[in-house]
Amino acid sequence: MFRSIPITAFMIVALCLLVPSQSRSQENYFVTYSHQMEEPGNLELATRTVSGFPSAGNQFLGSALELEYGMKAWWTSELYLDGQSTSGESTLFTGFRIENRFRPLLREHWINPVLYFEFEDINSADKSLLEVVGHDGIEDFLERNDRSEKKREAELKLILSSNVKGWNISENLIAEKNLRGEPWEFGYAVGVSRPLSLVASPNPCTFCRENFSLGAELYGGLGDRYSFGLHDTSHYLAPVVNFRMPNGPVFQASPGFGLNSNSHGFLLRFGVAYEIDQVFSRLRRK
Repeated sequence: MFRSIPITAFMIVALCLLVPSQSRSQENYFVTYSHQMEEPGNLELATRTVSGFPSAGNQFLGSALELEYGMKAWWTSELYLDGQSTSGESTLFTGFRIENRFRPLLREHWINPVLYFEFEDINSADKSLLEVVGHDGIEDFLERNDRSEKKREAELKLILSSNVKGWNISENLIAEKNLRGEPWEFGYAVGVSRPLSLVASPNPCTFCRENFSLGAELYGGLGDRYSFGLHDTSHYLAPVVNFRMPNGPVFQASPGFGLNSNSHGFLLRFGVAYEIDQVFSRLRRK
């Protein structure tokens, strides 16, 4: 069980040793997006994994393999490949997502908006939990693995993000619609993070304070077009820890805690990311 996740993470770490980089992962959160974009020409490889432990169901592990590419300074595009494994049941590939983020204002402002568009082609067995919308809740994870239902969905986000005295404060408003005619569903995510130090150490070191950042995110559903609000929705509060190795990968971990009876009691998220500078220029030189 869960064999593919550590193998993928191992491949990313091995790549870090083979391809040196001066870049760092752009995101400090698991669910919330900030206004940081991928550098043009850079490719980031990452895994984002969530493990759940429902008391009335089987333990599961959902994962998304990410390939994020900087198209322009104002445009970042990303491909997700989703999969999951549920104890005592099966391991499945559950579909893909194509994401595009556009930053209309390139200069730094007090509030920096980003427009987010995503197409999802996943099935009913997906457990990646990349966001929570509508009336998503723990009941959706208690049935046995079944990928017979296709979910082709469009997702829109308005991302608002600010950097204030070393702090990043980000707010996301989410709207998602199943293209088979179901109503729009809504959700939110809010994140706050800060490096442990804003001043770089004068001596090279791996475990310097500036290589660590701490934060927290709050996210959940807001119902749908016909029942907007907090009734019958799920919500989570999750601290986030990031460790950025100099010229190497970024490791992330986040224990999440459900805030009501519709939520999972506990979710454990972890990830590893690595960014390759000017990937196509490197390939042309070889």
